[in-house]
Amino acid sequence: MKAERLQLRRLLLVTRNLPPLQGGMERLNWHLLQQLQRTFEVQAIGPHGAAALSPAGTKLREVPLRPLWRFIASAAWCTLIQSTDHRPATYLAGSGLTAPHAWMASRLFGGRCAAYLHGLDISVDHTAYRKLWLPVLRRLDLVIVNSRATAALAVEAGIDPARLHIVHPGTEIPRTSGTDRRSAEGIAFRRRHALGQGPLMLSVGRLTRRKGLLEFIRDELPTVLEAYPEAVLVVAGGVASHALGSEALTPAQLLANTPPAVRERVRFIGEVSDEELSISMFASLVHVFPVRSQRSDPEGFGMVAIEAAAHSLTTVAYASGGVADAVADGVSGILVEPGDSAGFANAVIQAIRNPLPAAPMRVFALQFSWDAFGARVRDLLGRLT
Repeated sequence: MKAERLQLRRLLLVTRNLPPLQGGMERLNWHLLQQLQRTFEVQAIGPHGAAALSPAGTKLREVPLRPLWRFIASAAWCTLIQSTDHRPATYLAGSGLTAPHAWMASRLFGGRCAAYLHGLDISVDHTAYRKLWLPVLRRLDLVIVNSRATAALAVEAGIDPARLHIVHPGTEIPRTSGTDRRSAEGIAFRRRHALGQGPLMLSVGRLTRRKGLLEFIRDELPTVLEAYPEAVLVVAGGVASHALGSEALTPAQLLANTPPAVRERVRFIGEVSDEELSISMFASLVHVFPVRSQRSDPEGFGMVAIEAAAHSLTTVAYASGGVADAVADGVSGILVEPGDSAGFANAVIQAIRNPLPAAPMRVFALQFSWDAFGARVRDLLGRLT
């Protein structure tokens, strides 16, 4: 009986989305791996470089990250080897990309299969993916999605609602620190990046077309600068060179055809550490999240909006995709109807002038802690096994 219980607790996680790649999906899979280890005996398969950056105690087998076909093939081979050696009771795909690996192994070796899906996992506009991957998603024993918007896409794609569950991603809740220390860190942050003394607007995320930063800089930032000429837009995030299904942009492309007076009020600080990101959020007055509604590349949730709320930072966002799950209108931010460019600019001005109260924002963010996320996922997988 004891040996049987140990076997039931074995789980294999297969994912491409782990550090050293950077982004919301990578953070989610890192915390997913950490949380699963509380209940399951976990083995993992991930990209080269992931083992050294994984949670303590992780047993992870690395495969080549690129080209993509090599990752898919190598991960499939390693999944077969791990299944032969360890006989997991549960196979979990960290995204739709590795769902066929989890499904195949569960059917060959026994066990149950599940996946954590984002909007792009379902809506990606790729002929081979839609013909080969989507039928597998419909056959999984359990599908966990990150928002109501992604759940709607899943049902539309033919996934059985009875197998579908929503578990929102989590966030780190920053420790409260003294006002003097936070002020000193903010001053140092401004000096490091030559930001001056004006109000700071913060944009966080990899530079892709769907993030809406191009349109914000071109159409909305000039209006904000008319009201606050000394304001600065701080952009934290790098070019999305390894993103799948997203159109990457460079800083030069984002600033193309922008007047010099606007261009000089934008600072690209690149990819930053978690500590630097936290400091930037405390130092800013508004988080701009102008994600555009794109059928082929939707915003499945918007983890950064929850992070902003945890730092008592007001988010201004379009009510697009899963963003409506990540922003509580009037509590953690201001939601604007998609396409209302003037309304978005005015909302940013309003947030600079009158930021939302800090306490309700932190209360809202607390329900999205990684521990709450982990408990929900472990419960679903536990019932599956």
